[in-house]
Amino acid sequence: MLSDRKRVITALLAVLLAVAPAASARATGSTSPGERIANALRTSPVYVDDAYADAVSPTRRKQLVAQIEKTGLPIKVVLVPLTKGDGFDGDSDVLARVVHDRLPQHHLILITTDSDFADSLNGYEWPSDTHQTQDAVGAVGFLDEMNDAGLADRTAKAVQLVAEGDGKKVYKEATKGLRDSSSTPPTATSGSDGADWWLWPLVAVPALALITLVGRSLVHSRRSRSRTDNAAFPQVVFATARAADEAELRRRAEDEVLALGEETQAADADGTPGLHHALDAYAAAGTVLDAARGIPDLAGVLALVAEGRDALIGTPSPLPLCFFNPLHGRAAQRTTWRPLGRRERLKVATCQPCTDALRTRRAPEVLTDTTEDGREVPYFEIPGERSVWAATGYGALVRDREDGLAGRVTRGDFTRSLKSP
Repeated sequence: MLSDRKRVITALLAVLLAVAPAASARATGSTSPGERIANALRTSPVYVDDAYADAVSPTRRKQLVAQIEKTGLPIKVVLVPLTKGDGFDGDSDVLARVVHDRLPQHHLILITTDSDFADSLNGYEWPSDTHQTQDAVGAVGFLDEMNDAGLADRTAKAVQLVAEGDGKKVYKEATKGLRDSSSTPPTATSGSDGADWWLWPLVAVPALALITLVGRSLVHSRRSRSRTDNAAFPQVVFATARAADEAELRRRAEDEVLALGEETQAADADGTPGLHHALDAYAAAGTVLDAARGIPDLAGVLALVAEGRDALIGTPSPLPLCFFNPLHGRAAQRTTWRPLGRRERLKVATCQPCTDALRTRRAPEVLTDTTEDGREVPYFEIPGERSVWAATGYGALVRDREDGLAGRVTRGDFTRSLKSP
């Protein structure tokens, strides 16, 4: 559902970026970025932005052109820096679609820079992924031989793997060690089949994780602060394993719910447009707290409290708690995340440590939940019908406040998940 929505949004954005600039260009005599790139690709299969002139010299460009021509495949290379707010909204998917829509050829293989990692590449193919382009290009970043390779070498390797046409196998082999590492630590427990690379911290956490808690005196003093002070949800890092002190976390959740109740009572009804939503969040948090079966549900209580406080403050576009582990506290930004071995991308809210981990291809710490057969897996791998938290990413996947956590708990999503077999 979410991936379908992402594809629709990407397609619409691509159309707007492709059509609107064209109209403007006709009126002003200028050329849009997409049109400029497409025009250049009509004469050469390799387009390199000036920002990458040193990384891909004219000599290397000629070598890439010769390599592409030797394959006999309709390969085009577009190496441009991507940043939020540019002609492609910083999205390599949009760049690819805009360029494709402006080129007349039906069959096209496109290799572009990645919108998430400056030294990575993305692969696209039309009308279908006949040459396993996506996996072939994606594998480059995981090959040991490419660890210290420059952009030109990575691009050449991508062209080579596409031409060989065995990208799926290469990708699987290149990421095999990362997948296997999730089951090798001495304290590891069995995870889900085909576990992804970012699962290894889940089995390596200490039996007793350190819990940093704000003392009750601090809680009481916070209750007396102004509503503006309460806008900053406490950045308290709790445990990510079930061996952590669940009782202490429950006490913390109780304090937060009580504090939210006091804040809603003290709010000015006429001057607080979001008061009704805050009350709904308060009631929902109480419902979840009363029936909480473990740390995942208690994390949900904290997410509901954060939603309630945002409603009281009237924050227009608040960031929820961290998608990977809501116990990390508030997210710092929205981040594009593509799970290893999967094609779809998600736009998730992440705290700074998790954001940094993704950027450096390290494993973020992920909150776990228990499957029906007793296995520990990332909470978002639990089926959505069994977990409102998995369905919403603790609010990180929710774009419409009216369809937020409070609304879903109110309509019974949480209690239905409790009854799931």
